[in-house]
Amino acid sequence: MRRNGPAVIGRLPDSPGVYRFRDDRGRVLYIGRATELRSRVGSYWSDLRDRDHLARMVARIARIEAVCCDSVHEAAWLERNLLEASLPPWNKTPGGQESAVYIRMDTGPSASGLSAVYHPEPADQVRYFGPYLGGLRVRQAITALHRILPLSYAKAKLAGAEREMARARGVVAADRDRIISSLTAILDRQPAVINWAVAELEQLRGRAADELSYEFAALIQQEIAALDWITSPQRASTMADTDCTASGWSDGMLVQFKIRGGRVCAWSQRACGQPVAAAALAATPDEWSGFMKRNADLAASLTELRTRPVVASPVLRSVSAR
Repeated sequence: MRRNGPAVIGRLPDSPGVYRFRDDRGRVLYIGRATELRSRVGSYWSDLRDRDHLARMVARIARIEAVCCDSVHEAAWLERNLLEASLPPWNKTPGGQESAVYIRMDTGPSASGLSAVYHPEPADQVRYFGPYLGGLRVRQAITALHRILPLSYAKAKLAGAEREMARARGVVAADRDRIISSLTAILDRQPAVINWAVAELEQLRGRAADELSYEFAALIQQEIAALDWITSPQRASTMADTDCTASGWSDGMLVQFKIRGGRVCAWSQRACGQPVAAAALAATPDEWSGFMKRNADLAASLTELRTRPVVASPVLRSVSAR
């Protein structure tokens, strides 16, 4: 195996992603996620102090591989999926610490509202969004949405306290369809509506700060961050029942993600020529092509394939974290 090691850290992007360390026999030592790939991976070659177990791992690293993700949430899901498939020796927890959570939207006139659930159960006039990682973030995001789009106050019948709150918020049952439409657009990650929602929350935060309610302003800021978490791009785990292999090729490097039940479950990369890669590229869903090409470019850069001729057949196989 051609070694790259710390020499390629400067080629990593300052973006969220997942990284993987291999030893000189191609075995995966560790899988991790990062808010900024370059600084996180580089930290392993800084002062490790009393973390002797990491020093032993770093001494064995022969290759660094990485995937550039579109959000920190996507990186968290990708790491979780890979660790659930296979636990490398220096990883301790399969699947990470966060719980998988869904948002349940009840659109019925008698029980309208949003709630966080761990297991979606199909029902009439109910739609689910997700999955998301982290129950606290999901509940904070639901609170944020309730502040600006209070669906539960648009029910056909309200109890006394709810009726007073609905009156104070200026919400009536006739607003239910409009609120449902806006919430659906936000949870479907439509940028214009997300921007509107954030602007509304920022106004509430500013008003709280003007009134010296700094704790309340800080609470709303946490809710804005939680809303960003659930609405950021995320394709590593979906509710779609999709089975496929997404591929990207660049300068002699083929990168592939195996997707089962809408969830990425394996990541592999190997050297090959474009004629060999053509069939895999043709089978890649359109929505994955740009993502995979970007990561094939990154893989080729990290493995330094640009320094030698492109081959017409596979000459190097990496062991994937299955």
